[in-house]
Amino acid sequence: MPTISDVARAAGVSMSTVSYVLSGRRPISAETSARVKAAIAELGYHPHAGARALASSRTNVLALVVPLRVDVSVPVIMQFVTAVVTAARTYNHDVLLLTKDEGTAGLERVAGATMVDALIVMDVERDDVRIPALGRLKQPSVLIGLPDDAAGIDCVDLDFAATAHECLAHLAGHGHRRIALVGPSPAVYERGTTYAGRFLDGFTGASAELGLETVAHSCEPGAAGVRAALTEIEDELPGVTALVVHNEEALVPLFEELRARGRRVPEDLSIVAVCPRDVATSMPVNLTSADIPAHDVGTLAVEIAMDLLDGRRTEGVRLLPPTIVERDSCAAPAS
Repeated sequence: MPTISDVARAAGVSMSTVSYVLSGRRPISAETSARVKAAIAELGYHPHAGARALASSRTNVLALVVPLRVDVSVPVIMQFVTAVVTAARTYNHDVLLLTKDEGTAGLERVAGATMVDALIVMDVERDDVRIPALGRLKQPSVLIGLPDDAAGIDCVDLDFAATAHECLAHLAGHGHRRIALVGPSPAVYERGTTYAGRFLDGFTGASAELGLETVAHSCEPGAAGVRAALTEIEDELPGVTALVVHNEEALVPLFEELRARGRRVPEDLSIVAVCPRDVATSMPVNLTSADIPAHDVGTLAVEIAMDLLDGRRTEGVRLLPPTIVERDSCAAPAS
């Protein structure tokens, strides 16, 4: 296995110069840096993580805090994880996964032991107890989500309020006036998970703005939860002609329940789902959807973390605009 000495010999420089090229702690001429990098690539040299950390005061590791619960779609969460890991590798960083149930103790453990350079935190709540803890750490942090008070915090997420507006506007454009929201499970709202609350606020506001008749219901995952939600929706809003579904786990049992009730999509009921594209196109009917941009959000979170590490100014809150993709699940209401 090649050593730093081998790289120095091949590039015709000292070992300290190779170290400075790797760490960036001293300016090295472009010509010398290119020669060292070429030698590294030719020899296949990989600096030892411990030595690299000592040389640069960095670990080249990012922490990513993810939610793993029964009321989250793990495949969707893994799309965010994949995006963060892929983006981190372009900056020569690895990713350490933490689960949200570790709370502030997990954050303090990895930060206090200088295990990571920065932290990316998912599943943000309205008054998230982790935010004060993050403020006490020496490492910078980025939230995938938006707390009630985002002052001084770097956040990136989909603009869920705008997404709800676009979903309703899309259905209204097809002529629908009686529309229901099938939302996340009650526990998501009870925790104050902000993406759910922001979407619900946007849905309520857009309904009034567009002059629509709407109801909104949380939905437990599984067939029983979907059956109960649909029954309540039909009781409260007879003649409902369209659904906005903000609950990936409800989509498969929703189609099964609609089939059992003799309701066809889109002939009898139009649907717009908030979900990743691969989920939308895996249903019995290709769903018109508001995309969950997991790749863009995860990549941007890493880019912001690296900007913070390098002392560059950031924009604070970054909300990505929604994109509605028309497929096969929307039509004019049946007459």
